[in-house]
Amino acid sequence: MGNVQLRNKLELLPKENVIKLMMEIYDNCKEARPYLDHYVELDSIDECDRFKQIIRKEFFPVCGFSEKPSFAACWKAISDFRKMKPDPYFLADLMLYYIKNGCEYTMTYGDMWEQYYVTLEGNFKKAMEHISKYKLLPLFYARIEQMLNATDCGWGFYDTLWKTCLEHKNNYFNMT
Repeated sequence: MGNVQLRNKLELLPKENVIKLMMEIYDNCKEARPYLDHYVELDSIDECDRFKQIIRKEFFPVCGFSEKPSFAACWKAISDFRKMKPDPYFLADLMLYYIKNGCEYTMTYGDMWEQYYVTLEGNFKKAMEHISKYKLLPLFYARIEQMLNATDCGWGFYDTLWKTCLEHKNNYFNMT
């Protein structure tokens, strides 16, 4: 069944049945709970913090050492948060938090493999595109600059991050 068909059927249901259906989904679908909680409470800060913990554990687990952080798990956390339709500010915050942890990891444990850097560069570009799209650069620029100034490492990674940052900065200030 497609979205249109589902919407048409739901619109025909009495309000009590829709509420009952939502409660059944809430009780029986673990994945739907955070989305419904967020929808009802609109608490982007707490949800953002919850997803930050997932990202942090990928790079710096509570016990031991993360030999190879899962970028897929980090991006899934960002994707799951995005599905909750948070304020764009909080999504940008989470995206930058991911990059910050990736940079901190390489500064803590030394140079990584090439794909590590390529992945972080691509995700930094996505973060900067999001920040630019929602005109959030003035709110995040000092934080981005601080993160990049603390990230001087190999493979041209540092240079690529700065290049991406400055392109978005120049575009932003040329538009205003």
